[in-house]
Formats: sequence, C-alpha cells, structure tokens
Amino acid sequence: MDNKQFEAILPLIITRLLQKIIEQMEISENKAFSLLYHSELYLQLNNEGTKVWHYSADKLFALFDEELTLGRLELPEY
Repeated sequence: MDNKQFEAILPLIITRLLQKIIEQMEISENKAFSLLYHSELYLQLNNEGTKVWHYSADKLFALFDEELTLGRLELPEY
C-alpha cells in the first residue's frame, strides 16, 4: 500500500477503534483519545510496515485493553 492510501485509511481505523474504546470502557471521547494517543498500539498503527492496521476494531481493542492491563503491547506473531 502506498503512503497516500495508508494516510487515507488510517483515520477510519482509528475512528472505529476510538468508538470501540468509548463503548467498551464507558469513557469520554477525550479520555479515549488520550489513552489511545499515548499507547504503543497507536505508534504501531501509524507504522504501515507493522500491518497492525489490518486488524479489526475488535482485535485492536483487545490489544489496546491488553496493553493497558499488562503495561506493554504484545502483538500476535505470524
């Protein structure tokens, strides 16, 4: 995927993930964005090469929740 395509799809993925965080954690949009923005998952999502953006919103939320619980991000291995 070229950079322009990635930049176009990333906001959609982040929006879906933020909606999932808000619903599942029952927190405000601002709090959800702050938590996500400061997470390792967010850094990985912004790196097209990691292919983390391929995951569904449910899988991304599970990774996010796990990162909050464990204090570190553990991405699945292929």
